[in-house]
Amino acid sequence: MDKAKKVRELRALTGMNRKEFCEYFEIPYRTVSEWELDGRHAPDYVIRLLEYYIRMEKVTKESAAKAKKK
Repeated sequence: MDKAKKVRELRALTGMNRKEFCEYFEIPYRTVSEWELDGRHAPDYVIRLLEYYIRMEKVTKESAAKAKKK
């Protein structure tokens, strides 16, 4: 699977739009945009870490909103 598609898939898994995803993970918006549009490639370790964290912590738009309120 190509890296751009994998980043888009991970973001879709959370249900977040790009802005929310960037704010939650503290990744610059332009960086994620470049990754998703295949202008630059996310390092493999970053993709693995994002996937692990999203799946293990069950990160969703709703859980991110709750965490932000605390």
